Amino acid sequence: MSSATPVPTPRLRRLPLTGVLRLGRPSDIWFKPALSVVASVAPPNLTLLALGRLDLAMYTMAGSLCALYAHNKPYAARARALLWVVLGMIAGLAVALVTASLTTNALVLVTVGAALAAVQKGLCDVTRIGPPGNVVLAFISSASLFAPQTLGQVPAHLALATAAGAWAWLVGMAPALVRPYGPERRATAQALNAVATYAAAHGTEKSPARARADDDHPRARAAAAAAVHAAWQSLLATGTRTAPRRALERLLVRAEVALAAPGDADPERLRAWARELRGRAPVPQTEAPAGAVEDELLGVDAELAAPARPLWTRLGPLTPLVLRTALGCALAGYASLALGVGRPYWALVTAASLYQANITLTWGRGVQRVVGNLAGVLVFAAVAPLAHAHPAALVLCCLALNFGAEALIARNYWLGSVCVTPMALLITEFARTQHSGELITERIVDTLVGALVGLVAAAVVTNRRATDRIEEALTGVERARERAARLLAEPTPARGTLDSAHRALAAALVELRATADAASGEWWQRALPQERVVLAEQSGHRTLAATVRRRESHSWPTGDRRTGRTTEGVRG
Repeated sequence: MSSATPVPTPRLRRLPLTGVLRLGRPSDIWFKPALSVVASVAPPNLTLLALGRLDLAMYTMAGSLCALYAHNKPYAARARALLWVVLGMIAGLAVALVTASLTTNALVLVTVGAALAAVQKGLCDVTRIGPPGNVVLAFISSASLFAPQTLGQVPAHLALATAAGAWAWLVGMAPALVRPYGPERRATAQALNAVATYAAAHGTEKSPARARADDDHPRARAAAAAAVHAAWQSLLATGTRTAPRRALERLLVRAEVALAAPGDADPERLRAWARELRGRAPVPQTEAPAGAVEDELLGVDAELAAPARPLWTRLGPLTPLVLRTALGCALAGYASLALGVGRPYWALVTAASLYQANITLTWGRGVQRVVGNLAGVLVFAAVAPLAHAHPAALVLCCLALNFGAEALIARNYWLGSVCVTPMALLITEFARTQHSGELITERIVDTLVGALVGLVAAAVVTNRRATDRIEEALTGVERARERAARLLAEPTPARGTLDSAHRALAAALVELRATADAASGEWWQRALPQERVVLAEQSGHRTLAATVRRRESHSWPTGDRRTGRTTEGVRG
């Protein structure tokens, strides 16, 4: 496998335009972040409205917007993630407010804002906190740098943000009272549906439909494997093995069986299980003897007991992205100042929002950001007269735009930006009403400057380590495959070891595919070892299938393995 000849790749890549603005399907839980942010923002803002202190709303918004995070995480993991988000938000706000109170030098403020944006980008990516990532953190800290401030006011402003952050934490955790296993159920349902799609396309008898689908076989298989791996990660994130989670683990085992032998799978049964999980019905129970269940899930206990990988070891590969963010944000802010724009933090935040896993995705995000912001200023022009009619109307307009942004952004980033842009403009008017034409002009200029300069910085800071990361991922797959192969060769592997090796190999394959996809979107780099990646994925998935067949032959009773049995289960 190591002798395979790398496939030459072009050093300069064409950046796509088609498809960048195409709308996707809405998220399964689009209403949850939308309702959560309204529930988090409304009480603090309405309280300030009643007290006649809407000028303080920017500080409560810092804490309230934390409710946007961690909606896909199990509640035990969400509690920790939201706590870290609130602490990170308060830390960034504290640095910004103290800096603003010590200096009004715009160059210094932009430099500090760029440094904060780079740190926030690195931490959000390394912790994989998920949407909205570093953008909200960068918006709050950058805007706070340019808010008039004295050192004596900082403690009170931080206290407001902390109180709102605590309320946001409670809002984010509240659904656990009604549906305590909702995130795990959704992740398992997504895995079942992904495997059902793969089995339906590739597991039937030879036909013209399958022949056409065979061209996409590796990518479809990788997508299904990634969904199963994500579901396992969701179940392993809590460290608590309750009855509902054990039932979900059994369903994931059935998904792994279908992924290994799609010809024997029943896609409709998999989809039926997924539908039951999305509703309020009990978790479906699959047929298996008690001893077999213990054998299959013993590897999970071993994974829960294993120490987590240190955070600092994951920061190295993110260095190019962090450097892009720091350089792009700084240059965008400086360019905005040179043009005489009074709010350079808008250009800084525009640049901070662009940077994705590779330059191709960054380019796409830039196009989406510009289109969404330009449409958003038109929405602002339409709603500004209504918002200016009364402070209560201003608060209600912001709440409506908050809801709209989270409801639409899952369809495409530009569509959500149509609501985010007027909301951000209205937030600047909490302190005082401003001239709409001036706000619109400055926002358009800063958007164009931030996007252009940000993309230039992304092109200048090349990620030549992308190919090295593929080599590391290939090594990880090979080691995991060799371990699984050794266990397969043993007559009686220790209980749980084969299952643990199976999941380690699955994780390595998912990481390899993600690394290869990220590297393929970079430019100006060495040729990618695409042939080696394909061979590693093929051999890895064959070994995965062999581990599942070995487990099946020793654990599951004879009979129809495609259906399983649905019985009375546990609710969650």
